[in-house]
Amino acid sequence: MRYLKTPSGRAIEASSFRYSFARSGGPGGQHVNTASTKVSLRIELRDTGLSEQDQARLGAKFGPVMQFTESQSRSQLRNRNVVTERALAAIDDGLVRSKVRRATRATRGSVERRLNDKAQNAKRKAQRRFRGDD
Repeated sequence: MRYLKTPSGRAIEASSFRYSFARSGGPGGQHVNTASTKVSLRIELRDTGLSEQDQARLGAKFGPVMQFTESQSRSQLRNRNVVTERALAAIDDGLVRSKVRRATRATRGSVERRLNDKAQNAKRKAQRRFRGDD
């Protein structure tokens, strides 16, 4: 069994990666009309060899099947390598646990600075007002 490594080092079964090829537009002249350089990649999460927990986390973000497409290069091999790297990076990004945000209070100094700034601003605007006693 062959494995592909994500940038963080997770092993993903290569057999879960299903490639398909099609003709793509863009630069290439007559070559683009005859070569199937566009690469589409489908990854069935249940076949990746990841834990149930990791599959559930990726499934919540991407659905049961991850899909990627690449057609920038004129070379099918280069497009295949790029789409594979993007998919492995997306798997890593999808498995990152975000930190829990804990609410904190503003410091006394920051509150005092904010109130001081508000007072200065109010004073400045009060000086601009028209006074009818002139």
